[in-house]
Amino acid sequence: MRYRRGQVPGATYFFTVALAERKSALLIEQVDRLREAIRVVKFRHPFEIVAMVVMPDHLHAVWRLPSGDTDYPKRWSLIKANFSRGIPKGECVCPSRTAKRERGIWQRRYWEHLIRDERDLQTHVDYIHHNPVKHGYVAQASAWPHSSIHRYIRMGWLKEDWGIGIEAGGGYGE
Repeated sequence: MRYRRGQVPGATYFFTVALAERKSALLIEQVDRLREAIRVVKFRHPFEIVAMVVMPDHLHAVWRLPSGDTDYPKRWSLIKANFSRGIPKGECVCPSRTAKRERGIWQRRYWEHLIRDERDLQTHVDYIHHNPVKHGYVAQASAWPHSSIHRYIRMGWLKEDWGIGIEAGGGYGE
């Protein structure tokens, strides 16, 4: 059975992409490798990163695709493959992955959500920026180095102290 994803040309999507080993810190240990994998894919298959946060074992992103384009699955597949190529083998690989000649770095599937309107977009961007606080890594969102919040602060869209006082859990949904 194939999993079918809804795809709307030129739309904006929220994604959660996770490592297979949820106790790993590989994404922040290899954040430069991840950035390079994204840069290469973005150059060949353009898209806009509206917001993004890289956590130790997962990431959240909001992407806006070019007009007429629906192929975010290809982009994620290429990002995962490019990132994984540079990681030394050694992860636990289950028999079903071995049979398909897959590595065991990433979860096969990921969560995507079609952004419906400006309010939905703002809710998901806030969720992304608050995620390191929610998970207890930092007390203030701007203290997390692997977040688009720093671009938002540079552009004057958010203040350095944004999110202080928002309870862990954030009220942004899961």
